[in-house]
Amino acid sequence: MLAGGGARRLGGADKPGVRVGGRALLDRVLGACADAETTVVVADPRPTVRPVRWAREDPPGVGPVAALGAGLRQVTAGSVVVLSADLPFLAADTVRRLLAALNAEGAEGALLTDADGRDQPLVAAYRTSALRRELSALGEEHGGLTGLPLRRLTAGLDLTRVPDPVASFDCDTWDDIAAARARIREHGHVLDEWISAVKNELGIDLEVDTGALLDLARDAAHGVARPAAPLTTFLVGYVAGRAGGGPEAVAEATRKATALAIRWAEEADGTGGAAPGAGSTPGQPDVAPDATPDTRPDAG
Repeated sequence: MLAGGGARRLGGADKPGVRVGGRALLDRVLGACADAETTVVVADPRPTVRPVRWAREDPPGVGPVAALGAGLRQVTAGSVVVLSADLPFLAADTVRRLLAALNAEGAEGALLTDADGRDQPLVAAYRTSALRRELSALGEEHGGLTGLPLRRLTAGLDLTRVPDPVASFDCDTWDDIAAARARIREHGHVLDEWISAVKNELGIDLEVDTGALLDLARDAAHGVARPAAPLTTFLVGYVAGRAGGGPEAVAEATRKATALAIRWAEEADGTGGAAPGAGSTPGQPDVAPDATPDTRPDAG
């Protein structure tokens, strides 16, 4: 991952540390490649959401090709994913698609293209041997890698392309940052972004059925009372944590609480069936077998 550029169009700001959705851009990209055996970040060391291996081109700031060469010296795998640190919408699924395209096509590289169809060589998966070959050739031709543009490197590679205008969006300017911050607050994105940010902040990596939890909150709010929604989901989390904290534990606690909320609502509107063995007809109000009519003066 290349994270040591000068960010001139951001006025020299620390671009990897700029926050989008409450998370540093660098941490957002690191979250998308959490499955990597080794993660190398080419930049000066800084606190990150998870441990990484640090590298630096010499001298610092002499361009992306030199930075890529420095990072590649830390790599032993046969394939490498190369990313910039300013991709707010990169997801783990995108990284997996790049690797799948690389393997399926038998190419030397698979890279994203943006909304205008332009190649994005810093959102790509490559054969490590192919990158080393081209870096060596460029170094011999130019007496080093300083200042060389990435297109000189990718020109010698057999590439396949994966269109993705969202994941390829990078933040080069403050307008880009503003656009990214606005997008994650749109109705269709805000919940996923918030959950990801909370998990990142709490240091947990747990995939659960968000839809089931939302349905539980809805049922508790409508069938019981609005404050029941957050309290119920909190209790589900607490019980799941005591049961081991995995997705299965969350699903089981959610199932039980949802069934209870539905029964509660059915009783309130008079549609609740009797408990098993009570002998009442489903859909009719529950009545104990020995019940007698209410003869109080105010009985309706």
